[in-house]
Amino acid sequence: MKNHIIASALLTISTTFFMAAPSIAGVDADAAKDLAKSSGCLKCHAVDKTKVGPSYKNVAIKYKGKADAEDSITKFITTGPKVKMGEGMELTHEIIGTSDKGEIKNLVDWILSQ
Repeated sequence: MKNHIIASALLTISTTFFMAAPSIAGVDADAAKDLAKSSGCLKCHAVDKTKVGPSYKNVAIKYKGKADAEDSITKFITTGPKVKMGEGMELTHEIIGTSDKGEIKNLVDWILSQ
């Protein structure tokens, strides 16, 4: 009886963990897109085409395999650095519209997943 209770408890814990794991480890694409839109990112960027800024696919390619990818993009979208545009023009990159670290990480992970 004792072994049955332990086995049942382990099965419940395992099932709960594996069912929750994708939402913990995964990217919430809808939340990332909403944050990008509300922060004005999509005025200059798109997922798969170059606009004023590079596509998110190109950003993901640029940072693929780089250990500092997440930190670099996070710094870029939270500090408002100068960015060089065509014809020698420089603009200040917009700062993301949240200070919530989880929301920022989700957005960065979404960009890198493109």
